[in-house]
Amino acid sequence: MGKELAMEITRTRNASFRLLTRALLCSIALGVAPQVSFASAGISTSGTTAKPLQQQNIDVTLNGKFTQGALLRGQAPIGARVFLNGQSVPTNKDGKFVVGFEREAPLKQRLTVELTSGEKWERHITLEKREYNIQRIDGLEQKMVTPPAEVTARIKQDNINVANARSGNSDLDALFTGFKWPANGRISGVYGSQRILNGVPKWPHYGLDIANETGTPVYAPVDGVVTMADDLYYSGNTLIIDHGMRVFSTFLHMDTITVEVGDTVKQGEQIGTIGTTGRSTGPHLDWRINLGKMRLDPQTVISGSPEKD
Repeated sequence: MGKELAMEITRTRNASFRLLTRALLCSIALGVAPQVSFASAGISTSGTTAKPLQQQNIDVTLNGKFTQGALLRGQAPIGARVFLNGQSVPTNKDGKFVVGFEREAPLKQRLTVELTSGEKWERHITLEKREYNIQRIDGLEQKMVTPPAEVTARIKQDNINVANARSGNSDLDALFTGFKWPANGRISGVYGSQRILNGVPKWPHYGLDIANETGTPVYAPVDGVVTMADDLYYSGNTLIIDHGMRVFSTFLHMDTITVEVGDTVKQGEQIGTIGTTGRSTGPHLDWRINLGKMRLDPQTVISGSPEKD
């Protein structure tokens, strides 16, 4: 294997992903009784469908890990309106919807469904609180920690281009079929970690790092359309794929990108190779998930490990 990421991970209180793997992974059937907490409603924690809260149910499900940083996928009756904490949640023509909870999202959330008949159902969600690592990365070029003034304009334009690439709201819904690992390798960095670069505290890490040799294939984790394929200052060769319903995968530090903007890619199709371009100390893939502007944890939409057996 080539030079690996020089990372030292120091735990703050408890390992974040011991907590995450204990988070709820379930499919929730919403009953008609309002103001009932999921945590007190007999919800299954084994990945199976929960028992109905009452004999009469509305046909609404919400699937995922009920924790900070999570992406959840839902299904409501066609034509119903969905709200999270009073904010409208887009639904597609089939009643599918997606919600997300940021790194430090409040633990108390409220999901509301309004049927075309005018009836309203409401449920309270209690998220699992996460505790994040401190991740120290040394050996970076100083210009990658504190960029010189002459590259400020480039970084600003990079940020605008990334925002534009993630601005769509397409009708694709392949993300409801399940994600697959985009590369084989060792997990060398996790979502949410507070980063200290060359001794300087920086923003948290919002991706999942998979370390492997330069040239290791990278695959589309689920179907989508390419919206960016470019070389950026911090993230090097960067690829963004629109999976539909405002959900995007971003792949950073790639060595090569083998698709172009506008290409439709299928799950498992090779889209490039692992590299160490941009702000990187060794070959790895930094995989990120966004719901619009919200930065979420890829490990909340996938199970297992990227390591080969």
